[in-house]
Amino acid sequence: MDSNFTEDDVAAIYDLQYAWRPTPGSSDAFYTDLAMAAGSVLDVGCGTGQLLHHLRDAGHRGRLAGFDPDLASLRRARLRADLDIEWVEATAAAISWEHGFELATMSGNAFQCLTEDEDLRASLSAIHRALIGGGRFAFETRHPQARAWEDWAAAEPARVDYAGRALVMSWHVESVVDGVVSMTETTADEDGAVLHVGRGKLRFLPPDALSELLTAAGFAVEAQFGDFSRGPITPESRTVVTVARA
Repeated sequence: MDSNFTEDDVAAIYDLQYAWRPTPGSSDAFYTDLAMAAGSVLDVGCGTGQLLHHLRDAGHRGRLAGFDPDLASLRRARLRADLDIEWVEATAAAISWEHGFELATMSGNAFQCLTEDEDLRASLSAIHRALIGGGRFAFETRHPQARAWEDWAAAEPARVDYAGRALVMSWHVESVVDGVVSMTETTADEDGAVLHVGRGKLRFLPPDALSELLTAAGFAVEAQFGDFSRGPITPESRTVVTVARA
């Protein structure tokens, strides 16, 4: 490992790879449209803060707040100190606000990082408490029927130019057990020297299981879509986009 390559570099590379671009039919456009129509927005698992930065730049003047347990991502989010956004280092289950937001979002498939039943239930309850009556919670997950982990296992390494340095990123699926996928993401120099290895788990839940969990937490499922253009869920859908009301 290269001790000069840090979690801050990982956060910066994420922004390079996944810059917020609300083009028609994209996930970024879907969340931007919902958020611009809401007076206050809580972004759960906000990462480097791209959604909330974009909302301010687009003219949103209401309350904006973001939660994430990853301090390196939040350091990057806080670089835009001029935007009057609240940033909190915490997990979803630790959200302590009550009835403070019209909309909660959880984009980038962050919902799938909630892999344990207890944590998932606690997180949904905390998000519900943070919303005003009738407030909405919007998020997406990968549909398990598409078996996305098989694509990751077969994916060719990706090349990224970062700070004048050519990097190679690759993925390895370690296990798939009861709908939970364990995997690694390795960042290396072109010569193969490993700079960073990130490990994580993602849980894949079908639409009916998602609806049951939301109902138990006090939500009413308003809609579930198979894509970000609000199309129906079909046997070919790779995504489940959910909007629920508190």
